[in-house]
Amino acid sequence: MGYDLRSPLSCYIHMNIGRGKTVFTDREATEALGVSKGAFLKAAERLQKKGLLFQPRQGFYLPVPQEYAGFGVPPPSYYIDDLMRYEGVPYYVALLKAGEYHGGTHQAVFEFQVMTKKRIPVLYLADSRIKFYYRKDIDDLIEGLEERQTYTGHMKLASAALTAFDILRYHRCSAGLDNVVTVLSDIAENIKSRQLASLSSKFELPIVQSLGFLLDNLGFEHKTRLLHKAMKKRGAQRWVCLNRHEVRDPKYRSEPIHSDEKWRISVQRIPQVD
Repeated sequence: MGYDLRSPLSCYIHMNIGRGKTVFTDREATEALGVSKGAFLKAAERLQKKGLLFQPRQGFYLPVPQEYAGFGVPPPSYYIDDLMRYEGVPYYVALLKAGEYHGGTHQAVFEFQVMTKKRIPVLYLADSRIKFYYRKDIDDLIEGLEERQTYTGHMKLASAALTAFDILRYHRCSAGLDNVVTVLSDIAENIKSRQLASLSSKFELPIVQSLGFLLDNLGFEHKTRLLHKAMKKRGAQRWVCLNRHEVRDPKYRSEPIHSDEKWRISVQRIPQVD
């Protein structure tokens, strides 16, 4: 089903697509067409019912390309950069979704995870969702971001080093420590040692200690030498538990505690690659 070019809104969308413009706002459309907000909304609703137009956020519209007509909506990578520009906040694709782009192939990620400076509700899509995670100091992480080409342009993506820190800091949003270790095993070769060390100052010391220990345990000591030096420069480190919740879990209390002097980490159970 294509656009009925007898409709002014369909003509407007068809013209935008021809110019490479893949999104538009209600304000842009009403001004270009010279119609009222009410008239535009009625026309937009008709196209939405036909599966030709998608509105991920109020006032923000995305024509559905022919190749995605059967899926209802195109993937978030198709429009995430435009959407976040519309929201007016910095962002980057993060956590398990970023890990997937860096080679995390052990499992499919059905949640498109985005780190941003604004608290934004979950966006529910046809068969997935966009989940936003809040971090107020996101501007300080710019050195850990990459520009990744997409079908329609580009998007901001956490580097492998930043992803490593994030999935550990937000390990509950990353399906637990066993899954964190699994992702780390996939992406570790893509981690840049200097970037890992530089970014460590933006994270809490226990996160730095834990990440260093896990990468060493996976056999990537060559990636953590500079990280260890950066950690030592921050002063004395207290002993921390890799997972304090497991320390209190009766299921693991009988397990011997492993102590790692290098990273000053106590481990009740070493996470395993799935």
